[in-house]
Amino acid sequence: MIFVVTGTQLPFDRLIRMLDEIAPQLDEDIVAQVNGSGYLPRHINTIDLLPPDEFDRLFSSARLIVAHAGIGTIITAMQQHKPVIIFPRIAALGEHRNEHQLATAKKMKEAGWVYVANTKEELSELLQTPDLHPLCTIGSSASESLVGSITDFILGS
Repeated sequence: MIFVVTGTQLPFDRLIRMLDEIAPQLDEDIVAQVNGSGYLPRHINTIDLLPPDEFDRLFSSARLIVAHAGIGTIITAMQQHKPVIIFPRIAALGEHRNEHQLATAKKMKEAGWVYVANTKEELSELLQTPDLHPLCTIGSSASESLVGSITDFILGS
């Protein structure tokens, strides 16, 4: 199953429409949290807002995450060792207040941590790539060396 996360601040109809158009080419269910989308898809399952426990269940059981460029979603995907495709919102299209998601996606792609799609064609190509794997994984807490360095700094060692 592919789980789509569009964030909780604004609808992201452009992404949902594209996924709905791509879905018939895929042999996999797509479930999306859409937050008040005005677009009614025919080929993907949408849910307005999920309670946290249901969100966590869908996120954990997904094979792949497709998301806006929200850093919380990116970190969660990395912690859960999930491949993530980032499709940034564009403020110039009225999808956000500024272009920070484009900047986040650019930096994450440059670092080699996530897959990034900026067009329907790029998104379709990534979704049809067999066996996408996580590009970067992280633990759920800071490394012991970082904690040790911070402790030494605080204690003046």
